[in-house]
Amino acid sequence: MSDTPLIGVLALQGDVREHLIALASADAVARPVRRPEELAEVDGLVIPGGESTTMSKLAVLFGMMEPLRERVRAGMPVYGTCAGMILLAEKILDPSPSSQLRSSRGYPISGQETVGGIDMIVRRNAFGRQNESFEAAVEVDGIDGGPVEGVFIRAPWVESVGAEAEVIAEHGGHIVAVRQRNVLATSFHPELTGDHRVHALFVDMVRAVN
Repeated sequence: MSDTPLIGVLALQGDVREHLIALASADAVARPVRRPEELAEVDGLVIPGGESTTMSKLAVLFGMMEPLRERVRAGMPVYGTCAGMILLAEKILDPSPSSQLRSSRGYPISGQETVGGIDMIVRRNAFGRQNESFEAAVEVDGIDGGPVEGVFIRAPWVESVGAEAEVIAEHGGHIVAVRQRNVLATSFHPELTGDHRVHALFVDMVRAVN
């Protein structure tokens, strides 16, 4: 890999275009990823915001869930925002009311399958509904230059983390950004603000691994 990593954005659903722009602004080559063969070509991956239940179902439908899990287990750097954070969790709280499955097979209590990668429990829609969306300045450990402007849209928060996960940002007493080795997650959307420092941090993570 050259100093310009190739980073994919999971393009099954969600705000893909904004992440492609942010990654390009952070000196990466960015491309959409929809198929396992495309996933195999990238050095790192962003899982965007959107609707986590839909994204999870589409990942299974398109044969992406197991390849995603395998790449994460193998150490591929991954960054998830909002719904992406939910998909990187080991367990989810506040499940969809329509979900009937529970954790009999090791899946989250909602029955929604996740990619995993961060030992954390995430509460879906914790900051409220769509009409309660807001922006806030968030201090993120490891990012210089002052607070990051975070856009919170039906955002989750992290209820708790395991011993290997590092809390790197909180807002209102709640965990909103976590890192565990090569996996990064934020409950907010930095790709919507024009401030690409979080994406630059992730690009540096990809460079370090490769």
